Amino acid sequence: MKISTTLKWVTGGLEAFLAIPIIGGTTVISLLYAPLGIILVLHIITLVFSVQEGEKKHGSIWGIVTSCLAWIPFLGWALHTVTAILLMIDAYGSGREKNVLRS
Repeated sequence: MKISTTLKWVTGGLEAFLAIPIIGGTTVISLLYAPLGIILVLHIITLVFSVQEGEKKHGSIWGIVTSCLAWIPFLGWALHTVTAILLMIDAYGSGREKNVLRS
């Protein structure tokens, strides 16, 4: 499995966690918005690996935008949800393409 695929699963899972309405918001606020900065760095790292490995990068770009705008209450929830879905679809697709090529 490529590094970018693994990072997409990890960042997609983190985005999905932050998309949980009460739990995600409480986590972000109680940690003084630090999770948004941490996940921003992870999205940038994922983007770099995606570019190097020739993988899709739109999920990571959405993640960077989400990390910058997620402090806005309802917009943050919507962006976390969309980003989590995009990242997991990308991760599933890149893992699946590898298996199809082996057959």
